[in-house]
Formats: sequence, structure tokens, C-alpha cells
Amino acid sequence: MSSSLKLPVEDKDMLPLQFITHHTERYSYLDSARMALEGGCKWIQLRMKDADEKELKETALKVQEMCKQHEATFIIDDHVELVKEIKADGVHLGKNDMPVAEARQFLGEEFLIGGTANTFDDIMMHFNASADYIGCGPFRFTTTKKNLSPILGLEGYKAIIDRLTEMRIRIPVVAIGGITYDDIPDIMNTGIHGIALSGTILNAANPVEETQRILNIQY
Repeated sequence: MSSSLKLPVEDKDMLPLQFITHHTERYSYLDSARMALEGGCKWIQLRMKDADEKELKETALKVQEMCKQHEATFIIDDHVELVKEIKADGVHLGKNDMPVAEARQFLGEEFLIGGTANTFDDIMMHFNASADYIGCGPFRFTTTKKNLSPILGLEGYKAIIDRLTEMRIRIPVVAIGGITYDDIPDIMNTGIHGIALSGTILNAANPVEETQRILNIQY
């Protein structure tokens, strides 16, 4: 496992936030990453499920440079080979992507690996395969992801965190899926370690200011 997981923000007074890129009628993938970084987010996951290899790599190199300028962690969704080629900080793997154990064998110890989970058993599977963090969801229905798993809600997160605590298993668990600004304090109070957002930021009138506002939520 990687020697030290860089949490989404170094300032512990700020909300641990992961931003997942998305494109809209107004913004490109690159725009979305740029605005989140300008708003202070320190963890960007480049997710471009429908892009071809050329577009993905070109965008990844640009986002990677922006992340370096902002001293932010840069994660690429799914594409393990590209992560190794351009030396991104790590990869996030969904349920239909390469298994975490296989990715770890391919990437070695110096890259971060995150895994998508919907249940406690999913988390244990990733933990045992040496994942560094978990993206756990969905909190509620979201239109930014296809083939959605069962909704977790607050009680689902609390049950998972309580069980991990009882078993003394330490791995960062990040909530994802349809989360709004007003949801965040209650979600963080379940013991979850961070929040992953996309549409909540991009649908705001000013995504940069919305990112700043989210990062300063008290919980």
C-alpha cells in the first residue's frame, strides 16, 4: 500500500473534498477541473468515460499540470496504464474496471489506488487488495453516473463506519453520489472521511465560489 495517503486537503480546518470532473453544456472536463482547483480543491479525479484515448491523454496532461501548480492530488478514473505512463498520483477503479489487486501489482506501491464500494463487503474486498481509499455510494440518486448501485443514505454510511471502527479497520471512506451542500454536515457526522462532488459544484452559478463555500463548511 502507498506509504502515506494525501488527504484531499492539507488544512484540517477545511472539508476533505474530492472533485470528479464532468462536462456540461457550459463547461468542458478541463474547465471543471480548473474551476475546482481555483476554488481551493486539492484532489481532482479525471473521469472521462466516453472519451477516446487521444482526448483522454491530452486532457490528463493538462489537468496534471494544473494540479501541480495548485499542489493538488491528481487521480485518473479507470485507466491504469495511462496513470503509470504519465505518472499521475493514482487511479480510481469502479466495479467494472481492473480489480484493485491487479492494479496494485501493475502500478506498485508508489501510486494511490481507490476503489468504488456500495457495501461493507465491497470495502473489505478493496482493503484486502491494498486499496488506499474507498469511494462509497451513492448517497442518493445521481444523474452523473450510469448503472447506479442501491442508495446508502445517512444510515448506510453510519452502519459501514461503525462496523469498520468495531473491526479496527482504518481506510479513508469518501461519500459520493447526489450530495448537495446542505447534506454535507450530516454526512460528515456519520464518521465518513470526505466528500466527492461533481454536479453540485458545476451546476452552481459560480463553481469557483461554490467550491470555496463547500470547503469552509463547518461540521
